[in-house]
Amino acid sequence: LVRLEGQPISKNRKISQGDVLVFEMPEIQECNMDPVDLNLSAVYEDEYLVVIDKPAGLITHPGAGAPETTLAHGLLFHCKGELSGIGGVERPGIVHRLDRDTSGLIVAAKTDVAHRQLGELFHSRSLVKEYLAVAKGRPELISGSIRKPIERNPTQRHKMRVCQEGHGREAHTDWKLEGLYQGGYSLLRCRIHTGRTHQIRVHLRSLGFPILGDVVYGYRALPFLPAVPSRVMLHSAHLAFEHPITGESLDLNAPLPEVFEPFVDASLRLD
Repeated sequence: LVRLEGQPISKNRKISQGDVLVFEMPEIQECNMDPVDLNLSAVYEDEYLVVIDKPAGLITHPGAGAPETTLAHGLLFHCKGELSGIGGVERPGIVHRLDRDTSGLIVAAKTDVAHRQLGELFHSRSLVKEYLAVAKGRPELISGSIRKPIERNPTQRHKMRVCQEGHGREAHTDWKLEGLYQGGYSLLRCRIHTGRTHQIRVHLRSLGFPILGDVVYGYRALPFLPAVPSRVMLHSAHLAFEHPITGESLDLNAPLPEVFEPFVDASLRLD
């Protein structure tokens, strides 16, 4: 908080010579990185890396705001502290992130060498990353490709938005229709070629298909759903990549969580 003559000022306020500004810095919260047993489920694990099926409701690592238990705390317990240190104390082994409400596959590195090599795979886009989303609406096409840059919303900093070419950052999502359902929604498989914040959520919203439960990006309740979405209905379902150390081809899948079951019941399919 910044004050001028005892009053808070905005970032647009012009100041003059002789003005005295007072800065109030928030108290720094120490990060408690003690291991926490979160009963994490590993889809794949060896001495170099681990792939976790992350539950929804869990952020990947500590950040700004009130301290809370994160996936990083659970990884410290699961791996007995044997994690890469490249990400720093607060991000042990963390190579990439999933949103709090997104469940499914996420990779962590146990050694610094594996971390660097995994980072290269992500940077070169050499991984296959596919998500399943339950989205409002019924696409007329069976598949499509979205190439729209994404930027942070300047007035709502917690949100991202599609922007014009030449602005923001490149973002590319391919999607495929997996099923149409009674109640006015669809199951979509989304493959991301870039890893922008909220990418799938923003891209599907731009097509007019907000993800069920995602009130941040335009979802409003549908009247004939089989259940009320308790979260953003997005799941990291498939990862395929070459093991950075052994060269083994890894093809990993995470089944849909139980919360998805009422929405993908075969008796509700229209196609």
